[in-house]
Amino acid sequence: MTDARENKYILSIVVLTSFAGPLLFGAVSIALPSMARELSMNAIEMGWVTMVFSLTGAILILPFGRLADIYGRKKIFIIGVLINNIAVAITAFSTSTYMLIAFQFVQGIGFAMIVSTGTALLISAYPPQQRGKMLGMMVAAVYLGMALGPTFGGLLTHNLGWRSIFAPTFILQIPAIILVFTRIKSEWSEACGEQFDIIGSVLLSVMLFCLLYGFSLLPSQSGIWIVVAGIVTFTAFILWELKVKSPIFSISLITGNRLFAFSSLTHFLYYTATFPTTFIMSLYLQYIKGFNSQEAGFILLITPVIMASFSPIAGRISDRVQARINVSVAIAVVLVGILLLYAATLHEGLISIIIALVLLGFGFAFFTSPNTNAIMSSVDRKHYGIASATQGTTRNIGITFSMSIIMLLFSLYMGSAQITPEYYEPFVQSIRVAFIIFAGICVLSIILSASRGEVVLKAEK
Repeated sequence: MTDARENKYILSIVVLTSFAGPLLFGAVSIALPSMARELSMNAIEMGWVTMVFSLTGAILILPFGRLADIYGRKKIFIIGVLINNIAVAITAFSTSTYMLIAFQFVQGIGFAMIVSTGTALLISAYPPQQRGKMLGMMVAAVYLGMALGPTFGGLLTHNLGWRSIFAPTFILQIPAIILVFTRIKSEWSEACGEQFDIIGSVLLSVMLFCLLYGFSLLPSQSGIWIVVAGIVTFTAFILWELKVKSPIFSISLITGNRLFAFSSLTHFLYYTATFPTTFIMSLYLQYIKGFNSQEAGFILLITPVIMASFSPIAGRISDRVQARINVSVAIAVVLVGILLLYAATLHEGLISIIIALVLLGFGFAFFTSPNTNAIMSSVDRKHYGIASATQGTTRNIGITFSMSIIMLLFSLYMGSAQITPEYYEPFVQSIRVAFIIFAGICVLSIILSASRGEVVLKAEK
């Protein structure tokens, strides 16, 4: 067990990295139109700048989570921070769309290692009675990064150019690197000695790539065949995991643990429904409403400020109130916000957009900590890395899937055209359809959340 001082260092490191990643992600979202102008990107390529990062994470988070359980969570975490920070620095010097996307991919590798271990480090260090509070602080850092990301991104892009948005994240991750090397002496590897499932990892990666990438290519014939290949690989993955001694992912966590299964699926559906809202509204505010990147950044600041303000409260509440209640209410609030965004595209009302962003902020704040707490509290210590990785994987699959939906709709309504005035109407039509789809997904996730069962905290051994 770690002492109180080391726990505080762990919390500081996780909070720093949890803040730095979303800070850059939010900045990229607001800087995309400027990137598109300089690098001549069309709407689909703009989507890929965001999607390749989440796709990489979706593919690699679970294998890295398993590696962390076997070889050490701290080791995987620090390697991830180093990779991510180097890639962030290089991305700022991108001279083409392909270079930008390629280094977003490298960032995604580092991000996958950070996400698969960050939550697990906190859960490993703190007792069950304090987890909700600690997770609430971590989530607050995430949302504070999201809050400042669009604002700083808008300010930096407007005054210094889009390349400057990478500097804050690079600088912020340096103290985390120093603290890990100098202050964290403990290591956690409860699955030490178990075999790493290489075949299962390869099958999982191929499956996720085929399903998510293939879906983004629909309705083309190549997209259909790639999705079919993903389904075949999924079948092979399940059969292999059922017979291997040390699987990359224990199928029993799904078949024999209702709380874990339903909480994870709710996580996936929630991020599918909610993630694209910032991406969509960033484009809508700049292209349709005529705001510059700085002004759009300030408007989008509303949601993450609400998130950051109320996430610590939500974390403490999650230690006392069942997740099925907290989360279901939170998703219902988000559903109302998404419907308001749809309505705003019909009458172009800024007030509706602002109210919707406020509701989304409350929904995010009261969803993430309780649902994360439910996922992590539903498994034993030896599975903390896998549980943390599953949470990150379902989130990133949801993000990637949602961006695939957006790219598919852009393709159907605009083809491969850039977003110019003659394409504004089909652009708005595509995001209206997206909001309808995401509202339906919210309804499904409410049903699953309410049906998950109750969280029972396990005593530490």
